[in-house]
Amino acid sequence: MRTSIQDVKQKHAARLMEMPGVVSVGIGRNEDGQSVIVLGLDRERAATRGQLPNCLEGYEVRAEVVGKVKAR
Repeated sequence: MRTSIQDVKQKHAARLMEMPGVVSVGIGRNEDGQSVIVLGLDRERAATRGQLPNCLEGYEVRAEVVGKVKAR
């Protein structure tokens, strides 16, 4: 049985958040409607993009520039 995307996100979130410029880890959908892990970046960073995984435990990983995240 495949691990849920929520469990995969939770398992890898702390490590991903330690990467330079990664400000959020979430779940979204791709254009085919499949669940993907979405990494929010504070700005475009070639070095960070080069280190990001394309896939985690069978789930696609997508990075998007979202800017700085402020606590409310």
